[in-house]
Amino acid sequence: MLIHADANAFNKLLEGKDTFIVDFFATWCGPCKMLGAVLEKVAPEIPYDILKIDIDENAKLAEEYEVMVVPTLLFVKDGEIIHRESGFFSKDKFRALVQAHMQ
Repeated sequence: MLIHADANAFNKLLEGKDTFIVDFFATWCGPCKMLGAVLEKVAPEIPYDILKIDIDENAKLAEEYEVMVVPTLLFVKDGEIIHRESGFFSKDKFRALVQAHMQ
């Protein structure tokens, strides 16, 4: 499920040792919009929440996690960041990333 979130929601899930994916994006970013469409299509197929975090509204959090490029996805398993992927990619690559890092 796609969830528009902020730093509080992100930190709460990290503390809870949850497994989820974070999409750092910006509303003005073309590749972010393209990846957003991919995530919307694939989200119902995966058992993990995808937190969408706007870097302009959460600049401190983006800086803390060294998000230099948008979109940037963080794969979080049991409260630990296990993989980072930046830029646009296809549905097939996203599915492969989920399979490789989250299962």
